[in-house]
Amino acid sequence: MGFLARIGGLRFAVTVLTAMTALQMTLIALGNITDFGTNQAFVQHVLAMDTTFRSPNMMWRAITSPGLQDTAYVVIIAWEVLTALVLVAALVAWLRGRTDTGRRLSTLGWVMWVLLFGAGFIAIGGEWFQMWQSGKWNGLQPALQNFLIATVALVVAHLPGREGVSR
Repeated sequence: MGFLARIGGLRFAVTVLTAMTALQMTLIALGNITDFGTNQAFVQHVLAMDTTFRSPNMMWRAITSPGLQDTAYVVIIAWEVLTALVLVAALVAWLRGRTDTGRRLSTLGWVMWVLLFGAGFIAIGGEWFQMWQSGKWNGLQPALQNFLIATVALVVAHLPGREGVSR
């Protein structure tokens, strides 16, 4: 019964969510570092708005400077690395039984995740740069998927626990 109480509780669920998302964000960041060019092209096309409907009322928003495009991409990667590090630190805290620290770090990591995919890709990329109009460079579905993963994790981490998980 003690084993089931450990693995069947909220603390264990949040630890697993933290581990899963720490791994995922680490792999996302690693992929963008080791295969820089693939998503660099994605960022370039989204910012340039060169595959949208090219409405004259919207094209003034386009960023066509390769230097600015690459800077934006490097900032995204740096944010991903920081998010991964925060989530790894959260996982270590959860595994050491430091529930309050683990919850705070997990929350920070998931809020960073939500900001990247919700504000960065969905709001700024999708709406400001009209990414939704592109048949080839539309990343809204993966962005929504990532936004939902972090949002669900945030909700689960802040559910009231019955098993004595401290807040």
